[in-house]
Amino acid sequence: MDEAVVIEIVTSAMWTAAKVGAPILLTAMGVGIFIGLFQSITQVQEQTLAFVPKFIAVGLVIVVSGNWMMQELIAFTRDVILRIPQYL
Repeated sequence: MDEAVVIEIVTSAMWTAAKVGAPILLTAMGVGIFIGLFQSITQVQEQTLAFVPKFIAVGLVIVVSGNWMMQELIAFTRDVILRIPQYL
């Protein structure tokens, strides 16, 4: 196995991780910005006000897109496993 193959596998793994993690991260960031804006407008500085909505939103995103995330991870894993003979 040469360096090009390793770089290809790592690049593919990084893109898959970015695709799978993006919905969760973007949702947490969006809710965090909205809650931060709300807290600065109302001057309510409660810790749980920032945590609970983020927790609920991320949970909903996982429920809604969890099947797609799992299919992406399965497809990546299947692709890597099926290419093992080519790598050797």
